[in-house]
Amino acid sequence: MTDAFVYDAIRTPFGKFGSGLAGVRPDDLAAHMVRSIVDRAPGLTPEALEGSDGEPGAIDEVIFGNANGAGEENRNVARMATLLAGLPVSIPGTTVNRLCGSSLDAAMIASRQIQVGDADVMLVGGVESMSRAPWVLPKTEKPYPAGDMNLASTTLGWRLVNANMPAEWTVSLGEATEQLRERFSIGRDRQDEFAARSHNLADAAWNAGFYDDLVVPVPGTDLTRDEGIRPGSSAEKLGGLKTVFRKDNGDRSGSTAGGTVTAGNASPLSDGASAVLLGSEAAAGTLGLEPIARIAGRGAAANEPQYFGFAPVEAANRALAKAGIGWDEVGAVELNEAFAAQSLACVDAWKIDPEIVNQHGGAIAMGHPLGASGGRILGTLARSLQRSGQRWGVAAICIGVGQGLAVVLENVSAK
Repeated sequence: MTDAFVYDAIRTPFGKFGSGLAGVRPDDLAAHMVRSIVDRAPGLTPEALEGSDGEPGAIDEVIFGNANGAGEENRNVARMATLLAGLPVSIPGTTVNRLCGSSLDAAMIASRQIQVGDADVMLVGGVESMSRAPWVLPKTEKPYPAGDMNLASTTLGWRLVNANMPAEWTVSLGEATEQLRERFSIGRDRQDEFAARSHNLADAAWNAGFYDDLVVPVPGTDLTRDEGIRPGSSAEKLGGLKTVFRKDNGDRSGSTAGGTVTAGNASPLSDGASAVLLGSEAAAGTLGLEPIARIAGRGAAANEPQYFGFAPVEAANRALAKAGIGWDEVGAVELNEAFAAQSLACVDAWKIDPEIVNQHGGAIAMGHPLGASGGRILGTLARSLQRSGQRWGVAAICIGVGQGLAVVLENVSAK
């Protein structure tokens, strides 16, 4: 089998719920990413994309992740984005839904196609507009019901729950995180410190220009950087926020049932999109780009749905085993920060230096548009390895309903 490589990665700035990107349809966000990443590859000329003499064009397929699918991104957003971006109609597209892990899953699926020789160049990514996620009304079993009916929000979490699903599995993501941090005695102070670090590192990375080549603004909007970053955050400031899912009983140790999860130590509802160009070694000539990193290992894992935040632990361990390396060789980790508590639980379990995790900020600061986040962490990891010279890195993400995904990257210039 051949190797699969990351050649380029971009994303939009991530907007806050109802704010900077709320006026842009998700299929348009996705199309902007498709068009932008194609335009950055010198070899992807209109002629190369079209192909000739009955031969297929340079891009074998487009795979996009999306966690909702109930609104304007319905009807296969990968295909719609490809068409809206003006790419040839001959390029196939498919959409993946593994909730928060959707775009990382898209990259994993595409890398397998490259490795087995079914594809040479794959364009992957993800999109989510949590602002524009619709309310849905379930159909009635009989026409003209006499009673009231409730609309269900499709923005986040469980809806239209099957009565046969055990109640402990269908708690909110926030309550699930409270259960996880209680299990591992992760206190409020640690969570707030982790969250403040995320904001300050993200701000510093933007100020230093780290994201200049990774982030592509969206036309028609004023957003030029991630909207949720709060420079100068501190644990003391965040410590004054009210808990959301449980009442705060004043215990900061995390060992009791009191609430610890706040809007400040959790990722916000967000809008955004990401894209990654993957290819074989031979694809360098097709794309006119040099590879950044090799996909060295992949891992998927699952556990009890209420402990979804802990699933990246085993996923990453499996990915490292596939890559043939151990945690002692890893120089950078991009872990999607759904919540500070679940991130800390994973870092503690891996027994790694916390300083190698999310060195350029994380989702608590930048946002977590569900379907786009996997592409964000994969692209950030690839560029981080390239700039630091570290050889090995891990991108990992937790997923609602108790799953986790991880990818190991090898910096091609550090072999």
